[in-house]
Amino acid sequence: MAKNRVRVLPLGGVGEVGRNMWVVECGDEIVILDCGVMFPDADMLGVDLVLPDMSYLREKTSKIKGILLTHGHEDHIGAVPHLIADLGFPPIFATGLTHGLLGNKLKEHRLLDKVSQVVITDSDSFTVGSFHVEPFHIAHSIPDAVGFAISTPGGMVVYLTDWKLDHTPVDGKPTNLQKISELSQRKPLVLITDCVRVESKGYTPSEATVGEAFDNIFAIAPGRIIMATFASNISRVQQAIDSAEAYGRKVLLAGRSMENNSRIALEMGFLRAEAGTLIRPHELNSYPDDQIAVVCTGSQGEPMAALNRMANRDHQHLKIKPGDTVVVSATPIPGNEVSVSRVINNLFKLGADVIYGGDARVHVSGHAAQEELKLVLALLRPEFVLPFHGDYRHMIIYRKMAVGMGIGYTNENVLIPEPGGIMEFAPGFGKQISKTPVGYIYVDGTTVGDVGNVVVRDRQMLAKDGMLIVVVGIDMSNGSLVSGPDVVSRGFVYMRQSQDLVEATKDTVRAALAQPNGDALTSVDSAYVNRKIKEVVSEFLYRETRRRPMVLPVVMEV
Repeated sequence: MAKNRVRVLPLGGVGEVGRNMWVVECGDEIVILDCGVMFPDADMLGVDLVLPDMSYLREKTSKIKGILLTHGHEDHIGAVPHLIADLGFPPIFATGLTHGLLGNKLKEHRLLDKVSQVVITDSDSFTVGSFHVEPFHIAHSIPDAVGFAISTPGGMVVYLTDWKLDHTPVDGKPTNLQKISELSQRKPLVLITDCVRVESKGYTPSEATVGEAFDNIFAIAPGRIIMATFASNISRVQQAIDSAEAYGRKVLLAGRSMENNSRIALEMGFLRAEAGTLIRPHELNSYPDDQIAVVCTGSQGEPMAALNRMANRDHQHLKIKPGDTVVVSATPIPGNEVSVSRVINNLFKLGADVIYGGDARVHVSGHAAQEELKLVLALLRPEFVLPFHGDYRHMIIYRKMAVGMGIGYTNENVLIPEPGGIMEFAPGFGKQISKTPVGYIYVDGTTVGDVGNVVVRDRQMLAKDGMLIVVVGIDMSNGSLVSGPDVVSRGFVYMRQSQDLVEATKDTVRAALAQPNGDALTSVDSAYVNRKIKEVVSEFLYRETRRRPMVLPVVMEV
């Protein structure tokens, strides 16, 4: 790579929502921007989290000078505990609250003493290797969020993700448009920007509208109020506490991550509550229902989260009952719609009044809509733009929007990044030059990477058509069939009601293991027998049932 060029590539977050991780490389030095997780799609059976693929960095760990984190949401910091060791434990630069939330994760993984955490502010610049970094405040649904202007020997890269132009944010700190305007005077080379709400015209509503909706609910709710949101959405928790205090309610924080994140935010001053407002579970019975508010996890229908357990009547301290008002203050992540609907249905069945959806105004996005995207692009005027943090259609729509603004952008200036696409930039030059392989890295239980695409495909096949186990015993001396075939079905057919099919399957196996003249096989190769059974049984079952169960031959050599 030429020394006067800057190279950028996404290891996640392109064509998807989550797994945000970018590499900025100049000369022999690298900085990483964010390191987040993605929650699994519905077809990623048994998978807990999905991580960025850092194969590109495995041989370059000595070049990594640091990791820059923009804010404390899972899709920006969640992968750090899983990947930091493989990255060579580079120092991590982030604001105070982001470090507080990250530190709790590192502690759970017993990595806290191995990681260098450097606390930055949104007004003081710092140096990482030869990169000069200028953080600036952005409004989002979590406090202490920043964007980065990174000056490299090849030009300036502006990283602006998860932001909106909220003029009345909960923390009182709007996006720093003055800084963005100042950066434009220095001719930024590349803007990497969030585009997930580019389809929404106008402006994203302010967080203040959610506070107004909460006040209206707290003013008339006859019994307990139970509000579910993301545990990392500290601003939303603050709004619930403010409304509870205004209407004389005590607040219980429910859910392990909600308790941990709120404790950290309280200790650091990013969450405020009057003395006596927050109570513990054993104090619930000391107050009437109309003086209780619960802020909990479970807005995405997570099986073990507090709201789901309440909906299933297995929460230790809280049972849903008629008169309760449940507020779901979040939009379902793609893939979670069915789980969220199931929880809401169960809450209604238990007699609760459930308030959810965009019309209720109990949730607004933390991402910029179309007019906000246009305003920042017109202010900053970078030479090249890389939209990301959205599906493929969002990136294409963003490019059409930018080109249609009439301020000089063409398709050559607004590049559509590909996962692993290596792009190089210099004044007057910008294009993708190559591509590095990237894929999904799965977290299943406590293991990272042990479950790959093949395992996930097997799980999908098992979930779709089940499996059939065929057990045979072969005499190694003469190749004759001495036992079986026995057939066991799991998730394919009910054996007692499918005897004809089972017997026909056995006959198919017997015929396949005999020579054309009816004699037994004269020589035995267990691999051949396995393959033969799998082929003939799969073909027979598809012909008879139009289904393709997983066929598992078990050959016992006698």
